[in-house]
Amino acid sequence: MRLPSQKEFDCSSTARITAEPLADSNSSMVVWYKWELLALLWIAFFLHQGCRQIYNSVIPLLQSNLGLTNVQAGLVSSIFTLVYGLLVPIAGVAGDRFPRKWVIAASLFLFSSGTFLTGFSTNLVMLVILLSITTGGGEAFFYPSATSLLAQLHERTRALALGILQTGLYIGITVSGLLAGWIGQSYGWRQAFLVFGGAGLLWTGVVVLRLRNTPMPSPAGVCRVDRISLREVAAHVAGRPTIWLLSLAFGTMVFVNVGFVTWTPAFLHERYGLSLAQAGFHSMVYHFIGAFVGVLVGSRIADNLARRRQTIRLEMNFVGLLAGAPFIYWLGTSTTLTGSYLALGLFGLFRGFYDSNLFASVYDLITPRLRSSATGLMLAFAFVVGSSAPTFLGLIKTKEGLGFGLSVLSGFYVFGALCVLVALRFFFRSDMLKMKTAHENC
Repeated sequence: MRLPSQKEFDCSSTARITAEPLADSNSSMVVWYKWELLALLWIAFFLHQGCRQIYNSVIPLLQSNLGLTNVQAGLVSSIFTLVYGLLVPIAGVAGDRFPRKWVIAASLFLFSSGTFLTGFSTNLVMLVILLSITTGGGEAFFYPSATSLLAQLHERTRALALGILQTGLYIGITVSGLLAGWIGQSYGWRQAFLVFGGAGLLWTGVVVLRLRNTPMPSPAGVCRVDRISLREVAAHVAGRPTIWLLSLAFGTMVFVNVGFVTWTPAFLHERYGLSLAQAGFHSMVYHFIGAFVGVLVGSRIADNLARRRQTIRLEMNFVGLLAGAPFIYWLGTSTTLTGSYLALGLFGLFRGFYDSNLFASVYDLITPRLRSSATGLMLAFAFVVGSSAPTFLGLIKTKEGLGFGLSVLSGFYVFGALCVLVALRFFFRSDMLKMKTAHENC
């Protein structure tokens, strides 16, 4: 299959080309490749999230073996999230400047290597260097390029494609929680890192062989810009208050999510006496089954209504955050396994509504050639905000218990929902007009 050259794209986001159309074309080869692309990225994202979740599933073993306190255990995850947040804007620019195939492949190789080497850690410093910095830094370079590539080839199925990619997070975290807990208890925590890291290194080879260098949708004529700077991206985002507010809402969501995935396995292990394998699995499976349903339903609703109702994507974000908050509170206060599992499932359902339109809603307001960089800035803000959550919950665990800490997280979801509501009410329509004007000027 011949991929189009840079010059074959015009100023619209539709990516029309003269030789062979992309996105929703009638070319069976192009249509086939855009779904093969999704499959390649889905497995990579599965490993991306799996490598991240291993640590959370074996925290009790690490604390016992390496003598980590609650705060130190939380600190490893906090530094991981902070490194991710600081590097992801650079990753976004890299995705707009360099071939995204090689950015994605390099990311997969680096975070898989870091995960594999973490299995040889003997103290807190090595955990921070190999897991928090190497794995966290490597993971930062995956998502901006991956979502930019999917958004380019899946125009009319954008929310569906991004939603399916998001299920790689759900299944990756759930499966790795079960496997890492089982491997850790059966063979030792080190083996869990070696298995997942090795699988990532093998998949890197597949990605290098199968992923194609799809050119960026660069505008023609006076609209074309060959190099993109963070200043240009920041200026583009600065003129759209809706993106600020969506970023703030995303920050609250990431704060809740990072704290939740770090400490919920330990919460179920300690409160209900589940084994590490059981706690790792049950802490995530009900949540992500609900999220899987929510993301597929939410993406289909939004894609079907987006042409008639411009605000639908933000409305899905608002519903997901506001409706999810009570179930986060219920999770922390529940005293039965059944109640905890129900809370996890319903929390996940509405989290899926939010996830299904998270970046699809932002991409409606950003010109295509800046999407990877803008995604990087948005992720940077959110993950820097969220990086303190594991340490925050580690402190609360020591003083008040994990149940209380998890319940407190519900307030962050309510605040995020209010941010989306303000964006809908006061800024969204004017920001959409700016986007439309920018296309007309091209």
